[in-house]
Amino acid sequence: MKKNKVKIALSILSADFSRLGEQVREAAAAGVDYIHVDVMDGHFVPNISIGLPVVESLRKITDVPLDVHLMIEKPELFIDKFAGAGADILTVHVEACPHLDGTLNSIKKLGIKAGISLNPATPLSSLDEVLPLADLLLLMTVNPGFGGQQFIAGMADKIVRLRRILYNRKSSAELEVDGGITTVTAPIAVSAGADVLVAGSAILNSSLGIGAAIKELRKSVC
Repeated sequence: MKKNKVKIALSILSADFSRLGEQVREAAAAGVDYIHVDVMDGHFVPNISIGLPVVESLRKITDVPLDVHLMIEKPELFIDKFAGAGADILTVHVEACPHLDGTLNSIKKLGIKAGISLNPATPLSSLDEVLPLADLLLLMTVNPGFGGQQFIAGMADKIVRLRRILYNRKSSAELEVDGGITTVTAPIAVSAGADVLVAGSAILNSSLGIGAAIKELRKSVC
């Protein structure tokens, strides 16, 4: 029911931004699959993070796909700009898009992958009409806004249910999980059906160093 290779996406939310380029290069050398960029506006989520200049800067220093997660109101107003800045995947939230079908089609017309994200309390039924448009489904396993939170245990069942939906609908969309991913919770998420693990603190704040932390995370789900 699920793909064999588990991908790891480095969330830069926990990065030391005075050393961002260095840390991203180190993660790339260690074989990380995506660079996950959380864009927050202080309205849709209770925090402000980064924007277009950081995406543009990352595009200049790495060929690793940029997985840009728009946790913002009215994301449709910024799709062209983020695609132009170098995003390979643009993920928008069900909760922020009253015209989700149109927003996803707009992303795909730009020649990049379209992702849909759901907050923990958002039902999977919200995907019913738009699932065929998704290249990636991102389940939040924490309430979004801040890094370093603990994985919400009840979300494992939601991952299982979404995996079943993807299988029954014959969808090839990747199932990505974001929030509280560590060497302890990664096996839980993967066993439930996750294809892509977003990890920030577990990699960037590890005493092992970035490369070794990525290796340990991969090892935990082998």
